[in-house]
Amino acid sequence: MELSTRIPEPELMDTAEQARAYAAADFTEPHEAFVDRFRARFPEFRSGQVLDLGCGPADVTVRFARAYPEARVHGVDGAPAMLEEAAKVVRAAGVGDRVSLEPVRLPSPSLSGAAYDAVVSNSLLHHLADPGVLWATVADTAGASAPVFVMDLCRPTSTDAAQQLVDTYTAGESPVLRDDFYRSLCAAYTPDEVRTQLVSAGLDHFRVEPAGDRHLLVWGPR
Repeated sequence: MELSTRIPEPELMDTAEQARAYAAADFTEPHEAFVDRFRARFPEFRSGQVLDLGCGPADVTVRFARAYPEARVHGVDGAPAMLEEAAKVVRAAGVGDRVSLEPVRLPSPSLSGAAYDAVVSNSLLHHLADPGVLWATVADTAGASAPVFVMDLCRPTSTDAAQQLVDTYTAGESPVLRDDFYRSLCAAYTPDEVRTQLVSAGLDHFRVEPAGDRHLLVWGPR
């Protein structure tokens, strides 16, 4: 079946089973690539307060904190089960002095008017029924000229293509994760859809570009 329009999925992955599956999965390749791609696009960034929107079990959060030892990272997520796993990951990594976690579901007044030195997000956009919520939060929380870097899934052209990506990248993972990955691919936005979202949010100076066969990047200075 063609995926000319997205098939929405629940905004929150809020079961303990989902959280455990994501915390146990091996995301080394895409999450290390997340940090490497940020570094390549913002080579002058070294330190400051970083907001991680939709941090999940904090694998990207921790990798970012390790890559930038002079930065402090504030991870927020709307799923308590994910934050429980995130707390374990942060403790095990020994970065609790520089990583804070907070239950936040967007849009949230608790973030309003902040001025972070960088805003990052990995795999949150496709969960949102209203993608404008993410871009409004980015616009409201990133300080002047602060680096903004978002990586998310890119919707394949068909359900067959989505299933092929699931079989390629999650062959050894749990059925829960495989099912969620498939649903997330079908719920993802295309680059053209994201560009339209950015125009509506007044962030059309951000660049949108493909990253491999299943991700897209959105980035630029605030």
